[in-house]
Amino acid sequence: MIFMGRQKQKHFEEMKAWEHVFEPDIKQGADVIDLKGTWGKKVILELACGGGDYTVALAKALPDATVVGVDIKGSRMWIGAKIAHDSGVLNAKFLRTRIENLADFFAEGEVDEIWITFPNPHPTKGNEKRRLTSPRFLEMYSRLLKRGGFLHLKTDSEELFNYSSGAMRTCGFKIVKVIDDVYACQDCDDFVRGIQTCYEKKYLDGGRKIRYVKAESLLA
Repeated sequence: MIFMGRQKQKHFEEMKAWEHVFEPDIKQGADVIDLKGTWGKKVILELACGGGDYTVALAKALPDATVVGVDIKGSRMWIGAKIAHDSGVLNAKFLRTRIENLADFFAEGEVDEIWITFPNPHPTKGNEKRRLTSPRFLEMYSRLLKRGGFLHLKTDSEELFNYSSGAMRTCGFKIVKVIDDVYACQDCDDFVRGIQTCYEKKYLDGGRKIRYVKAESLLA
C-alpha cells in the first residue's frame, strides 16, 4: 500500500509539470485558471475520460483539433496524459475538474463536439440527476457547444441509452443518428467503432450490446 501511494504521488508530481495537463485546485479555493477562449479553433471534449482512451485516439486522428479529456480522478487521467506526453500527441489536453464546472473553463459556443463514452448509468431510482445526460448537464452542454455542434454517447446500458435519447430531444438537441448495436451496424464510422475504451472491450467480451446516439445542438 505504501508503494502504491508513492507511485500515485509520483504520477501526480509528473502531471503538475506537464503543460498539457490543467489541474485547477478548486477544492482549496484557488483562483480558477482562465482558459476560456484559449483552446483553439476546433475543440472536442471527452467527458469522464478515465484513462483518456478516446482523448488520445481522437487527438491522433484529428491533428488540427484540440481534444480535451475531462475527469476529476487524476490517478486514471495520468494514463492518457502520459501516453500523450511520451508519444508527442501535442493536441491532446487534460483538464482535472468536475463535469459540473465545465463552464468555468470553456466559453459559450467554444466547443465543437462532446463525447461521453460509457459513463456511470446511475441506475438507482432517484439518481437520474447524476447522469451525465440528465437535463442539468445537457443544458450546460448546449450552451458550450457551437450551434450545429455534436454530442456523442456510447453506452452498454439500454436504460441510459433510452433515457438520454429522450432527454436530448427536450434539451435543445436534434437526434441525427441512433445505432442500437454498433457492431452489427453497416453504417458506422471509425470514430464510433474504431476506438475502444477498456470498458468497451470488457463489455464486448461479456457479450454486451454497444449503443450509440449522436445529437446536434440547436442552440448557441
